[in-house]
Amino acid sequence: MRRRTFIHAAAAAVLAASLPIAPAAFAQGSWPTGKPITYLVPFPAGGTTDVLGRIIGQKLGPALGTTVVVDNKGGAGGSIGSEIAARAAPDGYTLLGGTISSHAINVSLYPRLGYDPVKSFTPITLIGTNPVVLVVSANSPYKTLKDVLAASKSKNGGLSSASAGTGTSQHLALELLAYKSGVKFTHVPYKGSGPAIQDVIAGQVDMMFDTTVVAAPHIQSGKLRAIAVTSSKRLASLPDVPTVAESGIQGLRDFEVVSWQAVFAPAGTPAPIVGRLHDEIARILALPETQERLRGFGMEPANLTVEQISAFQKAEVAKWAQVIKAANVKID
Repeated sequence: MRRRTFIHAAAAAVLAASLPIAPAAFAQGSWPTGKPITYLVPFPAGGTTDVLGRIIGQKLGPALGTTVVVDNKGGAGGSIGSEIAARAAPDGYTLLGGTISSHAINVSLYPRLGYDPVKSFTPITLIGTNPVVLVVSANSPYKTLKDVLAASKSKNGGLSSASAGTGTSQHLALELLAYKSGVKFTHVPYKGSGPAIQDVIAGQVDMMFDTTVVAAPHIQSGKLRAIAVTSSKRLASLPDVPTVAESGIQGLRDFEVVSWQAVFAPAGTPAPIVGRLHDEIARILALPETQERLRGFGMEPANLTVEQISAFQKAEVAKWAQVIKAANVKID
C-alpha cells in the first residue's frame, strides 16, 4: 500500500504543472466528488499512447472539475496495465489508453491473458488511426510492391523484414501480406522501431513495415523509399505513395492495416458516465490544436459513436486472430 501510495503521489507531482485545475470546479466536485481520475497507460512513458493520454488529461480534468493522473504500467505489449484497468472499479475514476496491441492482437498471442479485450471493458472513444508504410533503403533495387514480392519469391526464405517486435502491428502487417499474397518472408524482430529502421536504412535488412510517425521523417530525408501504405486510401502526407490495394495484385485488393489508439473504461461503468466521458473527450479531440497534434503524429482523427467503436474493435479482434492462426505467430 505504501508503494502504491508513493507511485500515485509521484505521478501527481510530476503532472501538477502540466495538468491545470479549475479551482472552483474542483471544489464543487463535479465528477462527482473531485477525486482524481487515473488514466492508465499500459506502455512506458514517452510513447504515443502516453503522449495522447497527457493531451487528453490536460483538458479532461478541468472539464470534469477534477484532475487526471497518468499512470504508466508497461509490459507484455500493453497486457499488464490493461489487466489492472480491467480489475478496477467501474465508477468513472479509471480510464485506460488501449491500442491495437492491447485490445485486438494480444488475446490471440498470450494464452493466459488476464482480461478479455471486449468483455472486460467499455469503449469510450476511438482517438485515431495510424496506417503503416512498407519501406526499403533508398539504395534498394525494389521500387514497387510487385518488385518486393517477386524478389521474395525468388530468394530462399524470402526477403528479410524488420519489426519493433513479435506481435506488433508492424510484424502482423508483414504476416498479413504473406498470408494474402502467398509469398514467404523472414521476420527479424527488434526491441523497438529505432534500431530496426536504422538497419533497414543501412541495408542490413531488406524492408520493414512501420508507422508513419517513425518512417515519414526518413522518407522525407531520402534515407528510405516508401513502397506502399496500408490504408484504404492514399495519405495526404505521402500522396505519391500507392496503397497496397492499388498494386493490382490478386488477393491484396482488400488489404488494410491501421494501428489505432482508444480510451476504455472497466466493464460495467454506468452508461451516463460513459456518455459524459465520450462527449468530453470527443470535444477535446475536435479542438483544432488537438487535431493538428494528432496529424503531426501521422494519425487520422476518428469520430465514432460508442457502438461503432465496439463493432470496430470486435472486427479487429477477429481479423488478427485469423492472421495469427494462419501464420502460426508465436511470442518469442
